[in-house]
Amino acid sequence: MHELMLLAGEEHVEPLSQALLDELEALSVSVEDADAEGAGERALFGEPGLPPPAAGWQRSAIRALFADEARATAAATLLLAQDWAAGVELRSIRPVPDEDWVLLTQAQFGPVEITPSFWIVPSWHAAPPQAERVIRLDPGLAFGTGTHPTTRMCLRWIARQAPRRAARWSRVLDYGCGSGILAIAAALHGARGIDALDIDPAAVAATQANARDNGVALNAALPDAAQGRYALVLANILATPLELLAPLLAGHLDAGGDLLLSGILERQAERLMRAYAPWCALDIADRDEGWVLLAARGTA
Repeated sequence: MHELMLLAGEEHVEPLSQALLDELEALSVSVEDADAEGAGERALFGEPGLPPPAAGWQRSAIRALFADEARATAAATLLLAQDWAAGVELRSIRPVPDEDWVLLTQAQFGPVEITPSFWIVPSWHAAPPQAERVIRLDPGLAFGTGTHPTTRMCLRWIARQAPRRAARWSRVLDYGCGSGILAIAAALHGARGIDALDIDPAAVAATQANARDNGVALNAALPDAAQGRYALVLANILATPLELLAPLLAGHLDAGGDLLLSGILERQAERLMRAYAPWCALDIADRDEGWVLLAARGTA
């Protein structure tokens, strides 16, 4: 098996991917941000008040798997000869081990400890014996498997605060729910009346499926389903949409309720605190690998 890697601009990603899969016998195609973890990294998101989500990154690394080197080479030669592919760069054609790709993918995702008694466990793993609460969640299309620091911090906060506060969490809003992991965690720790909302219909569907698999009740829907005030408001998105959503999220927070914001780098914390200051006083509740978790109590 051989991997063909191309570097392409945003406008070339869709035609290249389609040609590789439909016409050039690629076994699979994946697309990654070529500038990930660098100065040019760009997040893709869409939220109310923001422009529509970007179709792709400014520069993408396109990786296509082929059965052999001859097919990979032929595909690269044909694509780079097209007038419309001007600017597409061939990075590499290299052999890759012929392995069981399902088992290899599964091996990358093991149980994730949130607290000693609360774990996120993929369906193909047994839960650790010390786990008293478990979310069964497999990697999928929607963001949120518990492995990213922003998600871990939210989950830790829920687990640690629930013994004292869950009795008050009679209504919960998870805004930008992704996989539904935060909403499910809140439900497992005693929260009720949960609205898990996302702008992406795929995330809504994933949340519904994950809630069903974990035996919890919640309402997964698009953002306009948010109604009234909530005792707990969760939003793990990114700093820019969180800043623009300040009036909306603060407006849904009940007096004395808990607001939890994540997806924020340490250098962005003060900016978010200023944005929410007219409604509540945010404080840093946790830190993890350069990210911070901000929390506040609602006022009357």
